Amino acid sequence: MQNVINELSAKVEQSLATVNSSETLSAFWQEYLSKNGKVTGLMKELRNVPAAERPAAGKIINEFKQQVQAKYDEAAQKVSRAEMDARNAAETVDITMPAKIRPQGALHPITLVKNQIIDAFAGMGFQVFDAPEIDDDDHNFTRLNVPKDHPARDMQDTFYLTEDLLLRTQTSNGQIRTMDRVKPPIKVLIPGRVFRSDSDATHSPMFHQMEGLVVDKGITLCDLQGMLNELVKQLFGNGTRTRLRPSYFPFTEPSVEVDVSCFECGGCGCSLCKGTGWIEVLGGGVVNRRVLENCNIDPDEYSGFAFGIGIERIAMLKYGINNMGLLFENDLRFLKQFQE
Repeated sequence: MQNVINELSAKVEQSLATVNSSETLSAFWQEYLSKNGKVTGLMKELRNVPAAERPAAGKIINEFKQQVQAKYDEAAQKVSRAEMDARNAAETVDITMPAKIRPQGALHPITLVKNQIIDAFAGMGFQVFDAPEIDDDDHNFTRLNVPKDHPARDMQDTFYLTEDLLLRTQTSNGQIRTMDRVKPPIKVLIPGRVFRSDSDATHSPMFHQMEGLVVDKGITLCDLQGMLNELVKQLFGNGTRTRLRPSYFPFTEPSVEVDVSCFECGGCGCSLCKGTGWIEVLGGGVVNRRVLENCNIDPDEYSGFAFGIGIERIAMLKYGINNMGLLFENDLRFLKQFQE
């Protein structure tokens, strides 16, 4: 047995000399000290030793195993220190080297415009409300004076999820939900995403709107224009003014399209305004009596105005963007131009 141990001890020393990494250390353990290792396997050889000699042989084997274990532990400490030293060397920082310059992030142009609109109206006392993007037909159409057979539904290609649930086509659903839970006076903005089946250079199946709603006693169309005049001055410059053109929306009566004087040419006529001096930016009007009645608000006591702004349209006009798709491609070469 002693001869076997002496021979195995020489092999252990040879193997230990090659241990210089976690991989070779693990290989050494597997070969000699694991459950099926050569040192552990010496105990199986006791059955070939005469019974009288087995206690002495077992003692020799245990002492040898303890020696090999101690040498393994020592090698493990050396490998651990060496790897730690190598890792520390690799992570050493030369503080005399110039720092890495990382590009500064910026807000998306849609976010910039949304914040500018909110800031403008916040100064006029508006609060910001939210409304669900998935809503029922009742809030998105019916209570906004758009019944099932109304031709106005043809103006918007709707994404229906079920017979009654849909992706909202406008933030006007927030009008109904606001008036259901808040009684006049009301002065709110409702920003968010809306969805319509439409896609080209100036349209997207998903885009952003900002709904505005004011309900109080004595509200008129003049109040709407006055507030919008303040908005366009902050968005496009102090010399910008608005004009109202008759239009049609089922939830407002009278309804108007709102134009701004061209901020590029000052109203003289250019390619941006197509020579007219005016650019259409949003729609609005006086809240229809039926909409107020649908929300249990007395139209003889209260009146209001509502408007809807397409945030992408404002961003495209303000920053000279000619393709709406650029706003959704997340191309950093495009987005980094809008740092403010």
